[in-house]
Amino acid sequence: MKKLSARQRTLAGPVEFSGFGVHSALPVTLTIEPAPADSGYLIARQFDDGRRAGPVQIHFSRVARTTLCTELDLGDSVRVSTIEHVVSALSGLGIDNALLTLTAAECPILDGSAAPFVEAILKVGLQVQGAPRKYIKIMRAVTVRNNDAYAALEPYNGRALDLEIEFDSKVIGRQRMIFDWTPRRYADDVSRARTFGFVRDAKILRQAGYALGSSLDNSITVHEDRILNPGGLRYEDEFVRHKLLDAIGDLALGGLAIYGRFRSYKGGHALNALVLSSLFASEANYEIVSAEDLPLAFDALDDMPEGAVVNPYLRSVG
Repeated sequence: MKKLSARQRTLAGPVEFSGFGVHSALPVTLTIEPAPADSGYLIARQFDDGRRAGPVQIHFSRVARTTLCTELDLGDSVRVSTIEHVVSALSGLGIDNALLTLTAAECPILDGSAAPFVEAILKVGLQVQGAPRKYIKIMRAVTVRNNDAYAALEPYNGRALDLEIEFDSKVIGRQRMIFDWTPRRYADDVSRARTFGFVRDAKILRQAGYALGSSLDNSITVHEDRILNPGGLRYEDEFVRHKLLDAIGDLALGGLAIYGRFRSYKGGHALNALVLSSLFASEANYEIVSAEDLPLAFDALDDMPEGAVVNPYLRSVG
């Protein structure tokens, strides 16, 4: 195994984020630490009295709720929510193993995108590990539907997402993004896209206990035919880019990076979780393969963001 991109990666050191949940509005600290090879993404909840739930693997089989976010059941009546942005950052940067620890039940929303996570991870650097990188290779297409909305996973020579949204809003309308993944493209073209919502929905959501921490500082807010955020949009089609960001985070709950193509129309957290369940319903749908067994042309992991530090594998490092 000669190419560093064929080996697994973790963070080179811990990173910490403090903020509050977009739905709960409760203060929380999130710590992301390096994890051993073949760990995947692990998550734990630390309580004020010293109790600790987990760590357990961040996996679609633990999805407990998909209303406006992805929520996981850690066991023993402990749940954590809004994990999709931080997991998207990990997957988007090509990180295989990490341990997440939360001091409350919801991840911090920060600025509503994955950019703060990406920037902090790139600052601390990545560490190449000894074990070979593995992928879920899509062998047979699977599709799930809800009326005219759908999500699909298909065989494809690479890692790609083709996502389309449609909203009854002049500001958003119909938007589509086709994205061939590399860490650099993720950092540049996806990570800065923020979550969004409509003023018309705010009262109902808050009465139901959602969006209590939402503000112009962490969400694009749409009112009739205009955007209320003083700075406007970060990308012309920021709405579909954020949905793509969410999808990358949700699909990472398969446990390994997906080698194939994801397609979606009017999708969301529920369909993203459901298409993973459908994929794993039959072993004929997928294959677990090593990076060494993929086409030589697949070198997307070599396309890192500018300035990224990737420390080479040393035998003393897990």
